[in-house]
Amino acid sequence: MSLLRAALAFAIISLSLVAANGQSVPSTATGKDPVIIIPGITGSDLINSKTEKTVWFRAGRAKDDDIRLPISPNLAANRDSLVTRDIIRGVKLAGFLPEIEIYERLIDGLQKRGGYREAKWDDPGVDGHQDTFYVFPYDWRRDNVESARLLIRQIEDLKKKLGKPDLKFNIIAHSMGGLISRYAAMYGNADIPPGIPRPSWAGAIHFNKIFLLGTPNEGSILSLEALLNGLSYIRGGVNLPFIRDITRFDVFTIPSIYQLLPHETSLIAYDEELKPIAIDIYDPATWDEYDWSIWKDKNFNRRVDADDRERARPYFRAVLKRAKDFQRAINARTVGKVPVSFYLMGADCKDTQNALVLYRDEKKDRWITQFKPTAFKRSDGTRVTAEELKPLLIAKGDGVVSRRSLAGETFTKNGGPAILPIVSELTQCESHSRLVSSIEIQDKLFSILTEITEK
Repeated sequence: MSLLRAALAFAIISLSLVAANGQSVPSTATGKDPVIIIPGITGSDLINSKTEKTVWFRAGRAKDDDIRLPISPNLAANRDSLVTRDIIRGVKLAGFLPEIEIYERLIDGLQKRGGYREAKWDDPGVDGHQDTFYVFPYDWRRDNVESARLLIRQIEDLKKKLGKPDLKFNIIAHSMGGLISRYAAMYGNADIPPGIPRPSWAGAIHFNKIFLLGTPNEGSILSLEALLNGLSYIRGGVNLPFIRDITRFDVFTIPSIYQLLPHETSLIAYDEELKPIAIDIYDPATWDEYDWSIWKDKNFNRRVDADDRERARPYFRAVLKRAKDFQRAINARTVGKVPVSFYLMGADCKDTQNALVLYRDEKKDRWITQFKPTAFKRSDGTRVTAEELKPLLIAKGDGVVSRRSLAGETFTKNGGPAILPIVSELTQCESHSRLVSSIEIQDKLFSILTEITEK
């Protein structure tokens, strides 16, 4: 009964937020540049192209469908029959509960207060170049580079349909969608360049302003936790235990999760004495050393078939390297002026996981990786309290993405250069999933979007 009450409470809160959206004065400006909404991970639907059944999101796990991708070292070839048709606008958990709106609140705000109308990529209409917004659903399981290149191709096709070769778009990108938009602007429809990446900004010809809402620009410790323990929440920090979980065996097959790992210099880890330790999470040997490798899971042989067990190691090496290469590409410094305006929007008021502690369980002869500030005993029997752990493992953020990651603070530490030139930054006390529905953030968005742009 407690789970039902929790779901009802969440639904009521969601509906109250929707009601609040109508309190702001709508924009009367016209001739605005078109907007593209890019959702975060899990923010697009997945449909079985053969049966037309919805696989994601649905409250129960389908018997004949799974979100696992095939695995092999050739990541681009690892495809299944799932396709995406739309972003997740809302979720219906049960017939007796109101629909929980996800991106619908942002869409509603764009229409009712921003002065935009939704247009379709395939049929934009004669006025599809102004006062319109487009949604960009993508298969969030796949390589982010692949999604970024798809975005560029869709934009190029749309501009041809509109007969507007010089048209520029504004981007509203949530969470991982921000990484996709960054890569698209920096490299256009190109794969990760070999050697030391040097941004060409080939995609910048398509963009004017890019808004990054809760984007993990330094990655997130939650991605490592997901690879070890699976996911038991949706849309960032909303714990709904009665819906389908994404197990670690599912997560293992999803390249985008690896690309959300803490970046090379961003991982914070402590030993049992609470002393900082250096860990290279992009070295496969590290995963074996600390018992992170999926083949060390006691359920590996039962949950993974023989062919995939054979492919697991070469796939893992390939997907880990791809993640490292992706992060190096988006972190590459630019010489000269960046031809796109970036805006940061996030939170710094919610407790957010930010680090891990590693210690040995000698009785079980294995390593324990702890992400939450709960008390434990050291190997010598002395106790480490939750009060000692909390300031080390928890930082401020939006509950999913830390302020440190959003702002790229590790890169600017000790006077280093920023990875992106930020025009302005807005901090609002909201949870990760509600950044897109915050009326204060929307007001700031619409104010900047309706500014007259020099062309």
